[in-house]
Amino acid sequence: MSIAEIKKTAEAKMVRSIEAFKNELHKIRTGRAHPGILDQVQIDYYGSMVPISQVANVTLLDARTISVQPWEKGMGAKIEKAIRESDLGLNPATQGDLIRVPMPALTEERRRELTKVVRNTGEDSKVAVRNLRRDANEHAKRLLKDKEISEDEERRSLDELQKLTDRYIAEIDRLIVGKEAEIMAV
Repeated sequence: MSIAEIKKTAEAKMVRSIEAFKNELHKIRTGRAHPGILDQVQIDYYGSMVPISQVANVTLLDARTISVQPWEKGMGAKIEKAIRESDLGLNPATQGDLIRVPMPALTEERRRELTKVVRNTGEDSKVAVRNLRRDANEHAKRLLKDKEISEDEERRSLDELQKLTDRYIAEIDRLIVGKEAEIMAV
């Protein structure tokens, strides 16, 4: 494996870490409705657990209300129960075959808790990026030890990996600040 391949692999993994962090941020609810909030809710569909999006249409009615339209008549009660029992703190209401999920307004205390969750999730992502840097650095040092590269090439690759890491950590910090601002906005 060459230095270029090590950098390319490390960068690809760092990009995946950023994408995973963005997905985690989408799961943290602000005060606004977002259909992705219900992605983690699983429903028992004929003996197997499936995401809500595989048994119903999930759309927005307005800024604070999600609508869930089951594809089968008998699924409404199961979907409503699954949403109610999820750890999202949502209270769905059924109107005929349409399930309305209003988003409750967040209290100041709950907003502060959510910003802590965002920071912790961001810190976990930063640790993941730093671990990727460490692994790439170990690969470069192994190449030096095996005399496949010179000390200058190794030092240059370590510097480049550090710059790459700094760039992705700055991206994580930017995402954290943006999500905190979104949560604290009333």
